[in-house]
Amino acid sequence: MKARYIRISTPDQKLERQLVKKHVNEKLYIDVCSGSTPFAEREQGQKLLSALDVTYISVHAIDRLGRNLLDILNTLEHFNSKGITLKVDNLGIESLIDGKPNQAFKLIISVLANIAEMERETMLERQREGIAIAKAKGIYKGREKGSKETVQQFLSKHKEVVKYLKSNQSLRNTAKLSGVSLGTVQKVKALL
Repeated sequence: MKARYIRISTPDQKLERQLVKKHVNEKLYIDVCSGSTPFAEREQGQKLLSALDVTYISVHAIDRLGRNLLDILNTLEHFNSKGITLKVDNLGIESLIDGKPNQAFKLIISVLANIAEMERETMLERQREGIAIAKAKGIYKGREKGSKETVQQFLSKHKEVVKYLKSNQSLRNTAKLSGVSLGTVQKVKALL
């Protein structure tokens, strides 16, 4: 069976770009999470890693698998060991040729995965610089250290999470639907 893996960072991002080369016989696996989350810890990533009938996986770009070189290489190694071919659409290359690892694929992916990791570090550095500038100007809006929210304030801030939990949605599904982290959902559940 063929599969397509899609990852977006936030629920408000669009999937269309990653669906351009989708084929009708592909099963979709869609995660809404940060690229820094290890592939094996993502809900759909776990399902894809344990799927027994998948023999071919397509992704739009290698950074959809992650933004950590070691994690991407481990994921590729898992696919290779199971005889699963990974195709990266924007490069037009596949991980296996006649059932054997494509060495050119591994080289190119290593370089691109390294770039994806570097992009993430650069973005975080820019974010830290922006926060430092905002703090220097006295306009930083982060929560003050030591300040506390009441339980009611916290729950009122996460009304959607409460609604989905009360309708018996799973924790992961609630996180996806609400656009918050799994940790936030767990905290709301504990407070309810």
